[in-house]
Amino acid sequence: MNVRQSFILISIIILASIGAVAYLWWQPIVWSLLFFGPVILIGVRDIFSQKHTLKSNFPVVGNFRYILEKLRPGIMQYFVETDTQGRPISRIFRTLIYQRAKNVTDTVPFGTQMKVYSTGYEWMDHSMYACSDTEVDHAPRVTIGGKDCKQPYSASILNISAMSFGSLSNRAVLAMNKGAKIGGFAQNTGEGGVSPYHLENGGDLIWQVGTGYFGCRAKDGGFDVEGYKKTVSHESIKMVELKLSQGAKPGHGGILPAKKNTQEIANIRHVEPFTDVHSPPSHSAFNSAEGLMEFIKVLRDNSNGKPIGFKLCVGKQEEFIGLCKAMISTGIKPDFITVDGGEGGTGAAPVEFSNSIGMPLRDGLAFVSNALIGYDLKKDIKVIASGKIISSFHIARTIALGADLVNSARAMMMATGCIQALQCNTNTCPVGVATQDKGLIRGLNVEDKAKRVANFHYETLKNFAELIAATGILNPSDLTKKHINRRVSYSDVLNYEEIFPTTEVGSFLK
Repeated sequence: MNVRQSFILISIIILASIGAVAYLWWQPIVWSLLFFGPVILIGVRDIFSQKHTLKSNFPVVGNFRYILEKLRPGIMQYFVETDTQGRPISRIFRTLIYQRAKNVTDTVPFGTQMKVYSTGYEWMDHSMYACSDTEVDHAPRVTIGGKDCKQPYSASILNISAMSFGSLSNRAVLAMNKGAKIGGFAQNTGEGGVSPYHLENGGDLIWQVGTGYFGCRAKDGGFDVEGYKKTVSHESIKMVELKLSQGAKPGHGGILPAKKNTQEIANIRHVEPFTDVHSPPSHSAFNSAEGLMEFIKVLRDNSNGKPIGFKLCVGKQEEFIGLCKAMISTGIKPDFITVDGGEGGTGAAPVEFSNSIGMPLRDGLAFVSNALIGYDLKKDIKVIASGKIISSFHIARTIALGADLVNSARAMMMATGCIQALQCNTNTCPVGVATQDKGLIRGLNVEDKAKRVANFHYETLKNFAELIAATGILNPSDLTKKHINRRVSYSDVLNYEEIFPTTEVGSFLK
């Protein structure tokens, strides 16, 4: 016991003795100690604190600084921010998600709150000859699978983006998967492997294989083809996505600490339990563009021809150009490419990576689409996009830039009950979505949240149908960059074709 602890113990004994004597002579003092006793103890602790100068200099009072700091995010979110200011998702969009998930009125009164003359404001061109939304498919689907694919997958235009069990709770995974089953769309497993919770309700899955090869991991941390064949054989797995990088922390590996590596997690990820498990920043199975193409062939050949693709956040543009050239030289092409934006979300990432690494979605998507068009590859490869996609306008804008379909993570989390408490990285998510605390998970009702996830998907695509019908088109693939406008200054407006000019088909081959 050190001096500080001894002092505190002696103080407690003295206070208790004084209290006992006072009780015999003056009972009001005893009652006052119920309040003043803890305050005195806090003050004594603060005076001898070596960790916080503020508390040491200002005992008791100094604690209010830390209390207010902890309360600040909630105060900002509920009392200070306007409907359009909140970050990372503004209240206007959070409310939209909740309304659609609960299947209640999602219309707004009194006009837009957007500052329509501010730089960055965007809108779509409608047509005087608008179509009826009943003529547009309310559940559009896209077939994914090239010439070498034996089991093409008909995917919804809106799906659940990659989120692992471990990052999400078991009940959140169950709710999302059941919602996907109800609504006929897919759930991406994230790189943490295929858990029993992904399989229980039979919803369609996109299995993500990351640099840790969880679910197909050899003892040395490399790729295990036999483990891969066993996992990919599950009927629910419709596609396999090889993760090269993700928007929130591209080029950054990770570590699963031993204390979090429970027997359950270890079984799912095919690792030793209660050991530190490293997820490196890049793949060990290949180290070149041609190597990636050959690995895609290995994945396809050992999955009975299921669609195989890869996911990346665009970094060095010449490296993606190298991938396009490798597709041509090897004759091996992925069935799909997922483009993640640098604004993507995550349970935890270094600040510098979240804020300052990776190309934002619109820039990255326009570049990838143009590169594929320039090498005449776009006709063979479907493009999936993810990165803060919440409303039907976000879907339309993304498709206009070259995507065939989209994934959404944070919107699906909110449909599952997330309140943007910003505690994903502390295991204290108060609504049981992004935590492994059983006491917090207990309150998440799987049946109710599954219906909400399905409702959000249905209502958003219903609104998407109305949106494109207003432009006078019937098929999402007919959306072009010319349909989307952006204010670049108070008096200047450009459409997306002017901002992101489309490359001529095959022009990079000349």
